Amino acid sequence: MTAALPDSLPLALTMGEPAGVGGDITLKAWAARHEAAVPPFVVLDDPGRLGALAAKLGMAVPVREVADPGEALALFDRALPVLPVRLGNPVVAGAPDPANGAAVIASIDRAVALVQARQAAAVVTNPIQKSSLYAAGFRHPGHTEYLAHLAGLTEEPIMMLAAADLRVVPVTIHVSVRDAVDLLTTDAIVHAGRVTAAALARDFGIARPRLAVAGLNPHAGEGGAMGREEIDVIAPAIAALRADGIDVSGPRPPDTMFHAAARRGYDAALCMYHDQALIPVKTVDFDSGVNITLGLPFVRTSPDHGTALDIAGTGAANATSLIAALKTAEEMARNRQQSAIS
Repeated sequence: MTAALPDSLPLALTMGEPAGVGGDITLKAWAARHEAAVPPFVVLDDPGRLGALAAKLGMAVPVREVADPGEALALFDRALPVLPVRLGNPVVAGAPDPANGAAVIASIDRAVALVQARQAAAVVTNPIQKSSLYAAGFRHPGHTEYLAHLAGLTEEPIMMLAAADLRVVPVTIHVSVRDAVDLLTTDAIVHAGRVTAAALARDFGIARPRLAVAGLNPHAGEGGAMGREEIDVIAPAIAALRADGIDVSGPRPPDTMFHAAARRGYDAALCMYHDQALIPVKTVDFDSGVNITLGLPFVRTSPDHGTALDIAGTGAANATSLIAALKTAEEMARNRQQSAIS
């Protein structure tokens, strides 16, 4: 039986940390549905708290509880559809409560289950407050690892950050710079490159993806004068990726590969550590960056920012990144579906 096309399915948007800006930007994304061409989504959240938040912010957002995600498509134009996930305690903006951690996790669980059951096209996650979830007994390092667990993956998924005309993939992520150097291996670069190339073809519709690999050291090591990682670790990874038939270049000097003309020469950049990837993407397009998890059996995107507890419930939060995440998820789901049936 052929699966339904993504345009007949809503996106599944999770609650995120209820004391953070997830609710604020969810309401704003729905309010911008016409002018920003936001695709239909259903929220896994507590409808009472969203309705109260809309009233507090002075937003005319009708919140409607639904029993089935299929109701969201017909309802979305006139109301915000919410599949109920009840909170344990009342929400105080800016003050995460571990008693609500179970609801945050349940929201993620249900969103993934909907996609796996082909009742939703993709998962879009609002930011979580990991410290609060840890206090509630959460045992995973973060969103990505938990989603990999739910998907039953044996290999680690890959994080991509995408902006208007730049996609970056950090090979090492949330570790110190000192540890990143020790953790950088040929195998890790090859894994990131293979997953990225496959995702660019399947999820972004790029027939022959072009990868650019950054060096680790200044001037990409300058022939070993400024470090041998480019020679001993990165070059063998590039050779292995080329042997796979992947169009890959590098190692490139990191300080010259992110200007506008250079960006036109590749579809994604493999970066060696966190800030090498995130500084350029946030400089190019700070407000519209999207966090994408590659290598999952379903599409997952997220805003490229945190819970912003200091402005939660004030109306000051910017929904641009969430809107970009929703639109990117729809595009990826459509491309993935077309790839599967072509």
